[in-house]
Amino acid sequence: MEKYSVLMSLYIKEKPEYLRLAIDSMLNQTVLPDEIVIVEDGPLNDALYAIIKEYTEKYPDLFSIVVNKVNLGLGLALNEGLKACKNELVARMDTDDISKPERCEKQLKVFETNPELSIVGSFVDEFYSSPAQVVSVRAVPEKHKEIYNFAKKRSAFNHPAVMYRKSKVLENGGYSDLRRNQDVDLFGRMLFSGCIAENVGESLLYFRSNDDLAKRRKSWENTKSYIDTIKRFWKMGYSSFADYAIVAIAQTGMFLMPVKIQHWVYKTFLRK
Repeated sequence: MEKYSVLMSLYIKEKPEYLRLAIDSMLNQTVLPDEIVIVEDGPLNDALYAIIKEYTEKYPDLFSIVVNKVNLGLGLALNEGLKACKNELVARMDTDDISKPERCEKQLKVFETNPELSIVGSFVDEFYSSPAQVVSVRAVPEKHKEIYNFAKKRSAFNHPAVMYRKSKVLENGGYSDLRRNQDVDLFGRMLFSGCIAENVGESLLYFRSNDDLAKRRKSWENTKSYIDTIKRFWKMGYSSFADYAIVAIAQTGMFLMPVKIQHWVYKTFLRK
């Protein structure tokens, strides 16, 4: 089975206990990664440095640390980490989520079955305090045609659960310098350029859906960023004007909703 790298980006506000769970979940994969690349995106705190030191000393041949002197933001930080990855296949992982043990093995098998694939994602189980208490599932389209059409308006992948080809990401310019929705922008460009994608039709990762996520969803910065992303898709000929208009109206409406109603809409219409 093909070797793969894990790519994570870490910044000062991350919680050390979440980071440990995230790293351990990759060390417990049924097919172990060949390397784990962690980008220190700007100065960290002592607790985070201590965890990095612990794992790099215990697994000196596995971990590769990329240091950004200043915080670049997720997209640009991942670009720096991607350059350091030595393998063609790269598994994205966030520092507060938990991959299921068979996640990477199942994604590698999909790549083996279809070598033309550039992106393989999956569903995710969303939880608040404990992965033992899943509150919802974010299901995404499984086959390429459905993914291609879905991504014209909505995120067709769960970013922390994606495995992709390094060469294809770099060919398409990597992540843009955006503070929000870097993944939606990147994967849309990749799909429009001809990259083939699939999603595994089951949850392969536990996704931490907490108050911070709710605040980001409710922010105008996030809302405007998403609308602007679909506007760029329209300008380059991927999305239609109707797609753009629908997203602009829906996203603005979600932003104006009270938090409780917004949460109900997400759970009722956008999640399983």
